[in-house]
Amino acid sequence: MSILQRPQVGRSAPPGPPAQDAPAPQAGIVLGGLVAAGVLGAVIFARSGQTPAVLFGLGLSLGFVLFHSRFGFTSAWRQLVAVRQGKALRAHMLMLAVACTLFAPILATGVSFGDAAPAPTLAPIGFGLVVGSFLFGVGMQLGGSCASGTLFAIGSGQSAIVLTLVGFIVGSVLAARTFSFWTGLPSFEPVSLADTGAGYLGAWAISLAVMAAIVGLTFVLGRGRVVPPVEPPPVAHGAARAVRGSWPLWVGALLLAGLNALTLLVSGGAWGITFAFGLWGSKILDALGVDVLSWPFWADPANLAKYQAGVLAEKTSVMDLGIIVGALIASAAAGSWVLHRRIPGKLALGAVLGGVIMGYGARIAFGCNIGAYFGGIASFSLHGWLWGVMAVVGTVAGLALRPLFGLTNPRPTDSVC
Repeated sequence: MSILQRPQVGRSAPPGPPAQDAPAPQAGIVLGGLVAAGVLGAVIFARSGQTPAVLFGLGLSLGFVLFHSRFGFTSAWRQLVAVRQGKALRAHMLMLAVACTLFAPILATGVSFGDAAPAPTLAPIGFGLVVGSFLFGVGMQLGGSCASGTLFAIGSGQSAIVLTLVGFIVGSVLAARTFSFWTGLPSFEPVSLADTGAGYLGAWAISLAVMAAIVGLTFVLGRGRVVPPVEPPPVAHGAARAVRGSWPLWVGALLLAGLNALTLLVSGGAWGITFAFGLWGSKILDALGVDVLSWPFWADPANLAKYQAGVLAEKTSVMDLGIIVGALIASAAAGSWVLHRRIPGKLALGAVLGGVIMGYGARIAFGCNIGAYFGGIASFSLHGWLWGVMAVVGTVAGLALRPLFGLTNPRPTDSVC
């Protein structure tokens, strides 16, 4: 029995409702999504070349996996903090363990599928990391989703999350404008767990030991408590489940780890998301006459090169577009694509505010739940672990603020969480 299947330690809540059968596929929307994927992929290939087109394809796959496995980061931390439900966090640890196992030989040998040699995702440890990851933890509980969740929720038609994306873009631009303030504060150089006598083998062993400890801790936290089960999403049966979902969390964990490793092989770096939001927002301001290239953030040669490459060439941008379209196709195939036309005022305010806080936090912390937490830990960077700790602390604060925006938190008496 895997760590994701282990029975809950302690008292169990009443069994949750069984998963409902998935509704019929929405063929018209699936077709529209496939056409959009083909056209956009062709345009990216024609304008930017093979590597961005491949990355767009990886984005499509990520959107498909994220939707069908309902692989969440925001909900995982909320469930753990609110009702001590650790199932989703254990899925995180499986994903990270597999990613570390795949990243270690790639980084150690320098093997790649493209021109860029693979490089670990490392970041300095300082005030920006601590403050930014805490803010991200707060923001994702108010905005209703994390960075990856925002993209696949938009693709599946959840119009309220568009407000979160707008806030994400605004916050990212504000952070780019003030980035030099945070980099000017005292900080330590990046720390890699591979800087041990055993190199990447030692880093891999240390990482898996930490993950095993976290898995054990999730069971300890639930001991003696009533822990509601995770709500099962609608499910298709038989072979149709591969296309229409939903998939077990462990399947999502394995596929996300594999796709992140492929991203490293193709692009030379781990999967990221939020850099694109700052790029999109700055391009809009540039079109309106704002001299964004005078900002120290965009004056940095590496960032300037990405800015000049453009929206249809920059890695995170093309992958983000792929995630949205991939989730659209997946949700329509599952019969779940729907637009939410009425958004309560409090919910809308929380979505925008949460997005702004996450966008700002991600930029000053050198990444979000994907770029810093997933990519950082998979790359054996200490900053990835610190990011995760502070995001959990931010989640505690975010849960306290959610009722102000008409949002509820899981309770032990709930049938599901």
